[in-house]
Parts: sequence; structure tokens; C-alpha cells
Amino acid sequence: MQLDTNLKVAITGANGQLGFQLVKNLSGKVKLKAFDRASLDIANSFEVEKKLTAFTPDIIINAAAYTAVDKAEQEIEQADAINHFGAKYLAQTAEKLNAILIHVSTDYVFNGESDTPYLETDKTNPQSIYGKTKLAGELAVIEHCSKHIILRTAWVFAEHGNNFVKTMLRLAQSQPELRVVADQTGGPTYAGDIADAIISICVQLKNTEESRWGIYHFSGMPFVSWHQFAVAIFKQAESLKLINKIPVTNAITTADYQTPAKRPAYSMLNCDKIDKQFAIKSSNWAKALENLTLYK
Repeated sequence: MQLDTNLKVAITGANGQLGFQLVKNLSGKVKLKAFDRASLDIANSFEVEKKLTAFTPDIIINAAAYTAVDKAEQEIEQADAINHFGAKYLAQTAEKLNAILIHVSTDYVFNGESDTPYLETDKTNPQSIYGKTKLAGELAVIEHCSKHIILRTAWVFAEHGNNFVKTMLRLAQSQPELRVVADQTGGPTYAGDIADAIISICVQLKNTEESRWGIYHFSGMPFVSWHQFAVAIFKQAESLKLINKIPVTNAITTADYQTPAKRPAYSMLNCDKIDKQFAIKSSNWAKALENLTLYK
């Protein structure tokens, strides 16, 4: 199945990790309008309606988000404006235009206290401002846009933007010893795989039945701790001669590394639903690390 070249797709957050990858993968394949924060403030309802109505997209992909998790604990209004009200305005406009809205969300909507991978139907209970504003955004999308897909993901990394992989590579260049949290577990997810998943959904939603609308989980496998992920990054970096020596990587607890925002200890997302509905497999984060030379 291929994308219809006449399909009109609008992307918000075009310069973020995921947005950048979506623009790259969709360019030349559809009629594309990419908005970064400078060209579209999604927290401005008038601007959202004006600019999207002028383009009349068939599909809106909301990859824009306030993602500074710790800063959000202080910048509550800013986080809410983008993650909650931005999502609401996009949903309202999508409904007016009879467009599909694909909205990207997060594992932070859960409290992280589960002992089995979270299902889409599991109770939400965010523990941080970031998580609370993202959940508010999900609820706004559900309320205001009938044709919606909410895609929850976790631990996103990519060649473009700031992320854990780049931070570890940078620290490994100068620090002989590092401390990395080992009691938080989840699925690192390559932004390129999220983009491919979204594009696959776009292809399949052309003549969708109503049962496909709703919430889906998409994240990487296998599940690991941040410490295990760091060790995997260092091993690959050493094999590619990006670092001379793997730093001593000490496993620490969340209590040893205090942050303003509470992180979920358990961020495993069950991805069976997206596989069943759209034949989309989980992200392979180890494969994404094979091109580690591009993470500069």
C-alpha cells in the first residue's frame, strides 16, 4: 500500500525529533504542510484555525509538545497551553475540516506502578505536570475530534534533536565514570520508527471503519532500564570507534538521582493492539543504534 500523492497532510512540531523525521519521510510523497513553533503557535486557537483552514488537510499529525519534563513543574501554564489547549484547538479545527487527527502522547499518563505492560484501556494516573497536561490533551482530542488516533510512545530518541542517546555519547567522550538510573524500565523508541508507524496508519486510514479510531501504544522492544540502554549505547559506540573506552557505568536508583518531576518507574507499553489493527510491529531500538555515527 502506498500513500496517495493527492493526500494533504499537515504536521505540527516539524522541527522536533518526530516532526523532523515525519517531514523527511513524507516529503515528495504527499501534499505536505509542515509547521514548526515559529510558523504555527498551536496554543493560539485563532492561528490554528486560520492556517489549517487555509490548507484544508485530510490528516493533521500533532507532533508538537512541551517536553521539558522538569521545567514543566514550574512552567505549568506554558506546558498546559501546548499539551492540553494546543491539542484541543487542533482537534476542534480537524472536526470542522472533517480531517483525521493523529495525536502523539506519552507513557507519562500512567503512574508507573504496574507490574504488566500497560494496555490502552488501563487507568491513567499521571504523576507529573507534563503527564497531567498530556492526559488533558488526550481527553480534549477524544472530546472534540471524532476521527482521531492517539499514539502513546516512550523514551524517544533520534539523530535530530536532544535525547538520551546523544547525552550518553557526549558524556562518554569526557567522563570515565557515569551514574545511570537502573530502576526505571521502559521501551526506547526510535523516532524514525514512530514516523513509519504513523505513515502506515495514514495509508490504512483512507477508508477506515469507525472501530479503528482511538488510543494505541507504540514503543520499542525489548524493555530495558536506562542503565541497560546506556550500556548498549556504549558498546555500540565502542564498536564503531566513536569512543575510545566504555565508561564505568554505575547503576543507581531513582532516589539517588532526584529530579523536580516524578518519572514513572514502569513505562512498559503493551503494543498488541496496534499490531492487530494495523500490522505495525514494535520499534527495534537496537537496530536504530546501528547508525550511531549519525547521532552527532
